Amino acid sequence: MPHTDSQALQALYREHHPWLQGWLRNRLGNSADASDLAQDTFLRVLRARNAASIREPRTCLSAIARALTIDKFRRQDIERAYLGVLAERGEPLDISPEQRLQILQTLTAIDLMLDALGRRTRDIFLAVQLEGLGYAEVGERVGVSVTTVKKHMIRAMTHCLMLTED
Repeated sequence: MPHTDSQALQALYREHHPWLQGWLRNRLGNSADASDLAQDTFLRVLRARNAASIREPRTCLSAIARALTIDKFRRQDIERAYLGVLAERGEPLDISPEQRLQILQTLTAIDLMLDALGRRTRDIFLAVQLEGLGYAEVGERVGVSVTTVKKHMIRAMTHCLMLTED
């Protein structure tokens, strides 16, 4: 990191960390989560190596923190759903902490991928892939032609393939 960016990051942290932590604590109602997310916010700035170019620090920091907060809630929702499915199973499942983390990371990645598709494409993709409906049935349900269903499926599958290549 260039010396000036390092100094800018230090100044940014010194001047705005207490404010950011308080801002997060007010929104989350939890000091520990606020501290973690404040640190994660500054890590993002550190990785971006753009501290020296930030003109409106509080706007920038709050935008990063807001996105991290949304990610945190999304992960928590996924974990609750996953634990709920495990609880519904009759027999206990022996999963190591590493496997559990890997499963939750995969589920989070799938959730983000589905979210990026857009509502109609996501609904069509899930109806075909999870519910096993045919294109004509999905078209009737959604109120579009089979050709439109095919276009949405191509879009969804292309998106999935592009993500797997990364």
